[in-house]
Amino acid sequence: MSDDELLAHIEVDARKMAGKPVIRGTRLTVEHILNRLAHGQTTNDVVQEYPGLTEGAVRACVLYAQRTLADTTYAPLTR
Repeated sequence: MSDDELLAHIEVDARKMAGKPVIRGTRLTVEHILNRLAHGQTTNDVVQEYPGLTEGAVRACVLYAQRTLADTTYAPLTR
């Protein structure tokens, strides 16, 4: 699946979940899915927990996070 096809799973709408990115057609935020993955759940675990969710949608969350971080400029914190 191409990056564009994966990212089509993600939508940002100010009227949904206070504008946080969500999986299209759901109220599941990218943040929520990433938190589950960060705490040890597998993609399969997440898909089984939420009927109708696909592996591609979960992978889209990871890609969205990667793209968001890639577009961010960081400045080192100094004392």
